[in-house]
Amino acid sequence: RRNGIIKKAREISILCEAQVSVVIFSSSGKMSEYCSPSSTLPKILERYQQNSGQKLWDAKHESLSAEIDRIKKENDNMQIEHLKGQDINSLNPKELIPVEDALQIGLTSVRDKQMEIWKMHKKNERLLEEENKQLTY
Repeated sequence: RRNGIIKKAREISILCEAQVSVVIFSSSGKMSEYCSPSSTLPKILERYQQNSGQKLWDAKHESLSAEIDRIKKENDNMQIEHLKGQDINSLNPKELIPVEDALQIGLTSVRDKQMEIWKMHKKNERLLEEENKQLTY
């Protein structure tokens, strides 16, 4: 029955282009869940809270959630700073994958910015040449 409910939730999500989330707890305490691919459970719960006017989280939970987010960001920043000064030989292959991804993204960003500046310089060069021709006449 649980699988049938989750299957129906998927079907509703696809056929109706609806954001659907289902969480099921069995009598033994086992949890099953489904959430539309285009959304997340927190987003759906936030929309529910806004539309129903009911508070799902009290102020204490909201401040704890904000504190968790702040600590996660701080932890990510510390890991990045730590890796800047760390010898990567000590990292295992799984730990190197996010480092490699971050480097690829950074390299792509730098190359894009470099190309943008180069195009701007070329445009300015053409404009200056045209202005110089007009002044020569």
